[in-house]
Amino acid sequence: MSVKIAPSILAADFANLERDSKMINTSAADWFHIDIMDGVFVPNISFGMPVLKAIQEHATKPLDVHLMIIDPDRYIETFASLGAAVLTVHYEACHHLHRSIQKIKSCGMKAGVALNPHTPIQSLEAIINDIDLVCLMSVNPGFGGQSFIENTFEKVEQLKSLIHSKNAQCLIEIDGGVTDQNASKLISLGADVLVAGNYVFKSKDPHSTIQLLKEA
Repeated sequence: MSVKIAPSILAADFANLERDSKMINTSAADWFHIDIMDGVFVPNISFGMPVLKAIQEHATKPLDVHLMIIDPDRYIETFASLGAAVLTVHYEACHHLHRSIQKIKSCGMKAGVALNPHTPIQSLEAIINDIDLVCLMSVNPGFGGQSFIENTFEKVEQLKSLIHSKNAQCLIEIDGGVTDQNASKLISLGADVLVAGNYVFKSKDPHSTIQLLKEA
């Protein structure tokens, strides 16, 4: 399976979301990556349901929605109604993670779990077989444009080993600081999905940049 590329809308031009959404539609990208932040779980606020609805109306590719919010269970059904194909919650934000995962799946979405850079892979050992995707944060969550944390390479190896040992089927997604400088190594270690924000949207030719990642 070739790597999936998920441009992060957080780095798009919010005054031209229709234009940037159409760019993703016509590119080699596979998913839209959409970060929802509440200003509590992370020190930033991104956008909420009305903006997601506007993106969904233009998107022709699956919506990969990443909730960086406390108590995400309150909104699972809402995000399902807004067209999320994958809904990722943070391990650190869920008091009853298994219940959250089951609720996401019962609403017809793929269930993802994100880990902050300091959270060990072993935290997922008891639940890895219930997850469709693990999102490894390769920067501290909350802001785009941060530098890639090198320890992520080791965490990818550890996660891949856990997936194999448990005969699990989940995808490994990397979110933060992804560029052509680290994409090929991440893929070689087992990454299945690469999220890229500024690297795509700040480039002179986003189409070519996405294609470059796709071929890494």
